[in-house]
Amino acid sequence: MDTALTLTTDMKLVLGLVGFTMVMFLFERIRADVVALVVLVLLGLSGLVEPDELFNGFSGNAVISIVATMILGAGLDRTGALNRLAGWLLRRAKGMESRLLLLTSGVAGINSSIMQNPSVMALYMPVAARLSSRTGIALPRLLLPLAAAIVMGGALTMVGNSPLILLNDLLIAANSNLPSGAATLEPLKMFAPLPIGIALLAASLAYFHFFGDKRLRHDDDGTGATPARTQSYFAKAYGIDGDVYELTVTADSPLVGMSLGEAEALHHAPLLLALKSDGEARLAPAADTRIWVGSVLGAMGPKQQVSDFAQNHFLRLSSRLRNFGDLFNPSRAGISEAVVPATSKFIGKNGRDLQLRKQMGLSLLAINRDKAVLRENVRDVNLRAGDMLVFHSIWTDLHEAAASKDLVVVTDYPKGEQRPHKFKIAMAIFAVSMLLALSSRLPVSIALMTGVAGMLIAGVIHIDEAYAAINWKTVFLMACLIPLGWAMDSSGAAAWVAGHTIERLPTGTPVWLLEILVGLFTTLFSLVISHVGATIVTVPLAINLALAAGGNPTAFALIVALSASNNFMTASNPVISMITGPAGYSGKELWKIGGPLSLIYTVVAVAMVNLLY
Repeated sequence: MDTALTLTTDMKLVLGLVGFTMVMFLFERIRADVVALVVLVLLGLSGLVEPDELFNGFSGNAVISIVATMILGAGLDRTGALNRLAGWLLRRAKGMESRLLLLTSGVAGINSSIMQNPSVMALYMPVAARLSSRTGIALPRLLLPLAAAIVMGGALTMVGNSPLILLNDLLIAANSNLPSGAATLEPLKMFAPLPIGIALLAASLAYFHFFGDKRLRHDDDGTGATPARTQSYFAKAYGIDGDVYELTVTADSPLVGMSLGEAEALHHAPLLLALKSDGEARLAPAADTRIWVGSVLGAMGPKQQVSDFAQNHFLRLSSRLRNFGDLFNPSRAGISEAVVPATSKFIGKNGRDLQLRKQMGLSLLAINRDKAVLRENVRDVNLRAGDMLVFHSIWTDLHEAAASKDLVVVTDYPKGEQRPHKFKIAMAIFAVSMLLALSSRLPVSIALMTGVAGMLIAGVIHIDEAYAAINWKTVFLMACLIPLGWAMDSSGAAAWVAGHTIERLPTGTPVWLLEILVGLFTTLFSLVISHVGATIVTVPLAINLALAAGGNPTAFALIVALSASNNFMTASNPVISMITGPAGYSGKELWKIGGPLSLIYTVVAVAMVNLLY
């Protein structure tokens, strides 16, 4: 490479725009996506990028792939897949913190290989909170290992995070500016980085397994408690505890012919929250609904209480929810609190008068009045302004009830419609899209969009929900900055920086040392600007540096894409920014734990890339 390349006006303009972008991202006076849009406009006004190519970033494979992964992730979330996963993790962990941490982090890391990292973190935060509430493990001891595994697991595939999704487009774009005689850069296959991702994920799990106990806080002052902690909260505040069981009514049962209200009034009766009769399963059935032979009751309470009730009334008990699995899925239904406002039409009326179950689908479990908890015969208690009512219901029914303004719901809950009955369909569609992505005949963007189309047609997610699932800030940030990477390459600025860097390095510097320096430089760069910006700016530099040093351009570019996500210390990493508030991590704590992990990440990534390339 010609290291005596003259610094032209175009090079100066491009490098000036890079410097401008870094300063604006660093001081955050203007939103990052707005800065990216300004940079895009300046590239067009200066003529550094041709007008007919300026907006091509919006239609690039990278941007389309990111949009598709966001929608697919939202579709899976609608089915309650993560809530099922939380239950599975709890059963497998058997109460052991180290095993729970290992399993949760490992599974989250694997999930991040097929979804955007922030999306996976958003899905796993309520899972972590639920695990914390049910095991007593402090939330700060779960979230950082979880976030690290998600970041590491993003390296398992080429769609695991934004830098890797961008990489293929940047490699293809670099081909038009390669020096004569240089080999054409080929895009990487879907699972090309799989061995690297496995090594990184294993390093993260090992780090927290062996050193996490000393570095992670044991205390938990309740900072960042989330709605997923409601199970332990309601047990403590109202005595509403236990699991859900199915009770099948036999021919000998005295409940035959009784109304549900009469059965609830029996001595030591558990909470009767659901009923299946005549083939129809209903949550919050009306009190006058009759119980017949073969009816199935959904009962909630401590196992001993439910078992005694079943034995005394000739009911068959089953702890496996064969009839009510979908109804009691936490993503679809649960316990909530609501206050009766002074303007409510409920004042002076009781639950029996209001027919809460028949009219609204709400099961009234308890009333908190003047710091006293009422549990007995709550349907006969006349309501007052300021009463705190405890309900069990389907979330959509609760949302409709809250719209009347007669109740003010104070528990956060899923506002959107949940579709756990679509779980198998969603997983099948997702599996098909992944198999298509494995095919070398189709671009990843087309394979992922096939999955999106399938979920829309099957009703797993609706089109308006799909639009809402897209993080347009991320889309604009990426699409607007992509042309800056093109300008770095086409203007010769990347080659000029690479050539002068080689000139100033000692003669005979090993290629592996250059790769480590490139990895560390990219990591530092990502602390200042976004991981997307760091990738777009640094990949052209790394390719030209590899050509000047006699290294493998694809290996150097891959190290950049991997290192752009190597940030466990600051909120410029979207995943870390999501957990700092809920877990109450301080900046010093993040550097203490994340600093060594970033160094391990660099060493493992460079070593694995050299083994593969």
